[in-house]
Amino acid sequence: MKLIPHPVTGDWLIRAATAAVVAAVALDAAVVSYSHVYDLGRLHGQSGTAGRLLPLAVDGLIVAASLLLLYEARKGILGWWFARGMLGLGVGATVAGNVLYGIRFGALGAVVSAWPAVSFVGSAEMCLRLVRSARSGAALPKVARDAESAAMAAYAASVAGGNPLSGRQLEARFGLNRAQVARIRTAPDESAAAHA
Repeated sequence: MKLIPHPVTGDWLIRAATAAVVAAVALDAAVVSYSHVYDLGRLHGQSGTAGRLLPLAVDGLIVAASLLLLYEARKGILGWWFARGMLGLGVGATVAGNVLYGIRFGALGAVVSAWPAVSFVGSAEMCLRLVRSARSGAALPKVARDAESAAMAAYAASVAGGNPLSGRQLEARFGLNRAQVARIRTAPDESAAAHA
């Protein structure tokens, strides 16, 4: 059985680099936002377990609503109003919590404190858009790179349909020589033997 590695294309490299950077930004922003909301909660009577879980309840709501919207997008459902409402509520709560934490240092302190929350929300949304776009790209049919690849796909489909293309048909339709046709006609047999 031949294993075909994932082709490294420009799009794949861009998605991989984007995912790595967005994950790093999201992690950094989540840690800073967590500490701001945690400290704000402690200042207002949320101690112990309640204080430690408060930031997770705020940012977790954003993640949960975003994942539900992603699920609906994958299923072709228009965004459900409840998920969108919860996403907006979570974003508002995390930004407000970070602003309130930093307001004691003035307007600039409020902006600086809010930035991690904005960065976290933006990073999470970029990750979800990346997943959605990769999913929609994966749904598109693959286009053959050359005549031999196209002939191989056509031959496999004809075998699966119970009416295999002949060698002459492959030569005529795809402009192949006999050696190429022989490779194509033996490839499905090798694949079937490997899976047996």
